[in-house]
Amino acid sequence: MPERSMPERSAVPPAPVLLGNEPGSFPHSVLAERHPAIIRQVRESFPYDPERQRALDTLLANCTKGVIEPLPADAHDRDRWTAWGAEAYTGRSWFDVPWLWSESYFYRRLLEAVGYFSPGPWQGIDPFRPSKLAELDAPETDEELAALDSLADRPAEEQDRALLHGSLWGNRADLGFRLSAAHDAPSSDTPPLVADDSETLWSLLPPSGAATLCVIADNAGRELVPDLLLIAHLLTQGRIGRAVLHIKPYPYYVSDATHADVLDALRRLTSAPGAAADHGRTLWSALTDGRLVVRAHPFSSAPLPYAAMPGDLREELAAATLTILKGDLNYRRLVGDQLWPPTTPFADVTAHFPGPVAALRTLKSDVITGLAARTEAALVAAEGQKWRTGGTHALIQVRT
Repeated sequence: MPERSMPERSAVPPAPVLLGNEPGSFPHSVLAERHPAIIRQVRESFPYDPERQRALDTLLANCTKGVIEPLPADAHDRDRWTAWGAEAYTGRSWFDVPWLWSESYFYRRLLEAVGYFSPGPWQGIDPFRPSKLAELDAPETDEELAALDSLADRPAEEQDRALLHGSLWGNRADLGFRLSAAHDAPSSDTPPLVADDSETLWSLLPPSGAATLCVIADNAGRELVPDLLLIAHLLTQGRIGRAVLHIKPYPYYVSDATHADVLDALRRLTSAPGAAADHGRTLWSALTDGRLVVRAHPFSSAPLPYAAMPGDLREELAAATLTILKGDLNYRRLVGDQLWPPTTPFADVTAHFPGPVAALRTLKSDVITGLAARTEAALVAAEGQKWRTGGTHALIQVRT
């Protein structure tokens, strides 16, 4: 990415930025296999007209064998993408530019292909909506919501832990991840949670009702539901007085949450029986009285790390008591999409963030920081490098 967008980290030795040009690597498999699979899934989800079909064919050929091309001259966000580095990468292979940038631009071009931004019948139609709704309506969602009933009578500390871990592990529901990875059981020799700063997290949210929590969401459906449940619980317990939920301004990374997905999840909760509906009504009320606010900042879909966030977003996050970043993509953007030694201190690579920050993430890419040396050694001994991308391990990391 252009050097101007990244402040220097003098305390942290440099690490290579992840590219997709190494055959057999996880980034290469995403560009060469997952993206074509996503195009096929989108094509099958709607009866797109011949023009849209041709545009999808063109994108498929371009992203696998061609070079990065500029957005149309009349694209509403062409200037924004120019500022995000498009001119520097135009004409280069999708595999030879930073993986984070290449992935993000793929989704922007996919929306262009299906007419999402253009006047006409397909404008504003989320190409991933059928998959999102299918997951939200899955029987597993009913089972997870029903479990809330038995949780209601448990001690507050147990409720805290259950809802925090529900939000953490809900990331397994990532639709894009399921296109190219299987959920094998982790080795019994290694812990599912490779880092756990949950006590520090709770210490930042005492039951005083004065805290402001920002949650930067990741996926819709069965991940967003437990994120919303956690927010409802924190409001009810007085651990926060206000929450700001950051979502994507447009469909992104197959299953990333948009405002429509928040409303779908809220309707799912309010129409459920038992405790789930109580949480849904809490959220509904919080939205109407301003205790819960939904944001869709353009930078949420930027192909850049959070170190390059604009001033208005930096100011907002600086004012929060705590910002929780959900999921793998947000983790990559938080620490930089670089191949850090796993023992690189999490606090060092997040020093740029303007306030206290927590990462809740299941591991689905190579990027990792903040591990104890013995933990890394045990993971490598048991699983080689599969632990980085298999989605069977998770972490809760906090920098105060």
